[in-house]
Amino acid sequence: MVLNIAFLIVGLVLLYYGAEALVRGSAALALRLGVTPLLVGLTIVAFGTSAPELVVSLRAAMSGSSDIALGNVVGSNICNVLLILGLAALINPLKVELQIVKIQIPTMIAVSLLLWLFLLNGVISRPEALLLLMGFAAFNFGSYWLSRRQLSETVQEIYPDAAPQSQRPTWLNIVFIIAGLALLVLGADLLVKGAVSIAKALGFSEAVIGLTVVAVGTSLPELATSVVAAVKNEADIAVGNVVGSNIFNILLIIGTSAMVTPVPAGGITFGSLAVMTLAAVVALPMAWTGFKLNRVEGALLLSGYVVYVIWLLI
Repeated sequence: MVLNIAFLIVGLVLLYYGAEALVRGSAALALRLGVTPLLVGLTIVAFGTSAPELVVSLRAAMSGSSDIALGNVVGSNICNVLLILGLAALINPLKVELQIVKIQIPTMIAVSLLLWLFLLNGVISRPEALLLLMGFAAFNFGSYWLSRRQLSETVQEIYPDAAPQSQRPTWLNIVFIIAGLALLVLGADLLVKGAVSIAKALGFSEAVIGLTVVAVGTSLPELATSVVAAVKNEADIAVGNVVGSNIFNILLIIGTSAMVTPVPAGGITFGSLAVMTLAAVVALPMAWTGFKLNRVEGALLLSGYVVYVIWLLI
């Protein structure tokens, strides 16, 4: 048991630093190739914060642990809205941009419902995975088009390390990228191995471990990003990071995992899917009222996450 807990902790640490190295190296290399800091923030940084979920779900799917593959995404989406957004709003009330209310949150709700629809027959097939990936491509094209219309410097302000202006040599940036990918793969392997063993030892299902420990662990980059954004009073980044990550998780991560091998629902219950969708739906009226998430709403979101975890474990 001690060794499995060590695997879990080391896996989480490697995932965090792997994502950091991947973001730093990729962003710096992209800037040297002439990509703007804004586009770096909207693409590479967004990918970097969700890279742990992607690698863990792929690794779990390929090893036959579909409950962890799907539970990781469902649990991360619940964690992102209830825990991370709630904590960020509790630290500093978050002003929500009209674009997030009108486009991104409704898209998050739509893809959550779509995932639920695809799981009605108990498995996400390759044709359904292809539809998810096509949706991801369409979402990114739309986001890029909107970003070209509404340029902002806030991304570079929030991610000074992700969009560096240093003259770090190209070869060193490539080393960062390779090291980051290696750490992500190794961290995912240890995390999945430790989580599966702990679940069996404690009598918990793989689904419960995926929905809680694995989900929170792979959401650490989103947590760090949103908390920093809230402290710096950059609410659009704090909210956009959470909403964008949830869309990314369903469309790209589940899409990619199910393309490798069809992903069955397994132990992911109606209740957890309902909580994920309800969290997405509740975020819309909260953000719409005064276009702000206040501390009371943040506390309500956090309370919802505590209740959900207790419900899972009892």
